[in-house]
Amino acid sequence: MSIQTVNPATGEIIETFRETPPSETEQILARAHAAFLDWRTRPFGERAALMREAARALRRRRGEYALTMTREMGKPIVQAEAEIDKCAGTCDYYAEHAEAFLSPQTRPTEAARSYVRFDPLGVVLAVMPWNFPFWQVFRFAAPALMAGNAGLLKHASNVPRAALQIEAVFREAGFPEGLFRTLLVGSGAVARLIDDPRVVAVTLTGSERAGIAVAERAGRNLKKTVLELGGSDPFIVLADADLPAAARTAADARLINSGQSCIAAKRFIVVEAVADRFVERFKTELAGRRVGDPTSRETDVGPQARVDLRDELHRQVEESIKRGAQPLLGGQIPAGKGAFYPPTLLAAVDRGMPAFDEETFGPVAAVVRAKDEADAIRLANESLYGLGAALWTGDRARAERLAAEIEAGAVFVNSLVKSDARLPFGGVKRSGYGRELSEFGIREFVNIKSVWIA
Repeated sequence: MSIQTVNPATGEIIETFRETPPSETEQILARAHAAFLDWRTRPFGERAALMREAARALRRRRGEYALTMTREMGKPIVQAEAEIDKCAGTCDYYAEHAEAFLSPQTRPTEAARSYVRFDPLGVVLAVMPWNFPFWQVFRFAAPALMAGNAGLLKHASNVPRAALQIEAVFREAGFPEGLFRTLLVGSGAVARLIDDPRVVAVTLTGSERAGIAVAERAGRNLKKTVLELGGSDPFIVLADADLPAAARTAADARLINSGQSCIAAKRFIVVEAVADRFVERFKTELAGRRVGDPTSRETDVGPQARVDLRDELHRQVEESIKRGAQPLLGGQIPAGKGAFYPPTLLAAVDRGMPAFDEETFGPVAAVVRAKDEADAIRLANESLYGLGAALWTGDRARAERLAAEIEAGAVFVNSLVKSDARLPFGGVKRSGYGRELSEFGIREFVNIKSVWIA
């Protein structure tokens, strides 16, 4: 069996890869488990030195790795370079902080000594998506390896070169042979991997459907999971917001990664008092962004990752319009090659439309009008998802009060939602469970062990 990659900007086949056969998968699993048994005994200083080498390896090949992402899934080249920088920074972050995050914690009891320690679990399987091919992996791998675990990567089938390059980063950095490996396998192999007793836990970033399938299989095997799934993030604009800044940031928040981000703002909930003025500015901002060749440094929006994904996005737009949404910008598949879709603005969006109810994974912005502040928060929470939310207001006290009411894993005030190694990342409701990044993320895949000495 083979895997082919297609350049989404041109439709041309880039490369063909051999799938990892079952016999080789068995060898990789055995070596990963053996590598873990040694790695878990290594001191934090030794792990940190290698993780810093991984950061240096990423920076040395920044241009090469960025171009891989641009070719395989269409990410604009400037954003691809920034993604590599973020991965390197996260490697450095965990090299510096992992030991403190996992240091034993004394607990006062009637024992002579009692404390909590954090021990690694074993081989962790990562099932990762294509939209941030390097970042999604490194935000798992850096903390998991620093905690003393081993990693197996089952990446999306349209980014195999990126998957192999990530494995090469850890090899080049000097990590033990077999500690982090890539498996070029289809989604059908995931269940068998979860069933294998050498795999102790699973982390998945992807669709709700994939998350359910992985959680169900892991549950049968009583294995820990962390799931980061879809989002329909609200971007709430209140009457006292800085409208020029809000509209400019709204365009960035919707179009980052050509709109293909779980935490991209998708539902723009604006109070009636400023809705007309915001929409006018927002439309201008969206229209001003350049769509085109993702290898050009002038491009803001590249192609969608695959033609079928572009076509599904267009279906959501057309269905929303049929149900009463008003198209103000875009909304048409352009002529020519590639999986391009223009920045699109829909107004008068309401419940019962795909643009409100579903995750629109592409450059489609849905404007929802709210009567007032309370109505805006109600609409924001009226979603199956709860990943991130942005709130725009000039009143900090109001912002902190409302942040407590918003059902999301993160609330960013007067900013766009983003992931940061210093902050926990994850969602609630149908957006999944568990956390990545920060001290909370590194503690997801450890045995939190109580020790009592009488």
